[in-house]
Amino acid sequence: MTKLKVYEYPHPILHQKAERVEKVDAEVRRLLDDMLETMYHEVGVGLAAPQVGILKRMLVIDYERDEEHPGHPVYMVNPEIIWTSEERVCGEEGCLSVPGQRAEVERFAKVRVRYQDYNGQEQEVLAEDFFAIVIQHEMDHLDGILYIDRLSRLKRNMLLKKMSKEREHKK
Repeated sequence: MTKLKVYEYPHPILHQKAERVEKVDAEVRRLLDDMLETMYHEVGVGLAAPQVGILKRMLVIDYERDEEHPGHPVYMVNPEIIWTSEERVCGEEGCLSVPGQRAEVERFAKVRVRYQDYNGQEQEVLAEDFFAIVIQHEMDHLDGILYIDRLSRLKRNMLLKKMSKEREHKK
């Protein structure tokens, strides 16, 4: 497996819409494996293909992993939300493409998602709580949306200014 480069805001690829995957084959599985390894290396809970420069509708999630437990990776190819709850929740989100920053984002409390798994088999899952938030966050990446795009202009500008100062400080 290969660790991939994670693109950071404001790279233009992060605002492009990803294309459907025509067939889950060995190449797609290799990319999914590389994405999972990259996500683990960067200590994330989810990673979408556009974040590593691949404009394909695929993502990986593993929000249960820690030093003591291997976790349960979920591979989603061509995911689509087919149902959302009326209830919404607010949670603090961060992103590997917006390093070092976090903000409260409102999301659906529950979502039902249809997708193809690692082997190309069609699956459906009803996700709730943190899992639902992670899925929505990663699926936004497939449509060229970052969580900061869901913030008010004032909050987004404050966050970006803070991020810019931190980047300058690292130089």
